[in-house]
Amino acid sequence: MSTTLNTDLLATMLRARRGKNGLRTVAEEIGDVSVATLSRIEQGKIPDVDTFIKICLWLEVPTDTFVMRNEEVAESNTTQQTIVAHLRADRELDAETMQMLVKLVNLAYSTKSPRPISEN
Repeated sequence: MSTTLNTDLLATMLRARRGKNGLRTVAEEIGDVSVATLSRIEQGKIPDVDTFIKICLWLEVPTDTFVMRNEEVAESNTTQQTIVAHLRADRELDAETMQMLVKLVNLAYSTKSPRPISEN
């Protein structure tokens, strides 16, 4: 059985717990984690093991909260998630552009019509 890290959930929980606090403040609270690393994790990047454990301790959740079996990954991969994952992995996009495109994709999927709209 293979597994993967649910980086979307990790990013969401990190942003939610951080709230309006800046990344620098949170990095100091967690300890020995850089602002750049936290920013990358919030963008869906995979942290190293030490950083992952520190963040889990800070979030007060067990590490297996973010572990998904391959069957769960296959079930959760929607078109929207696939597009967002590709945007986040694209190294040609700067962080601001990537965030704007992710917001655009999320907006498009949140307002999609249950039936295709006719052009006539």
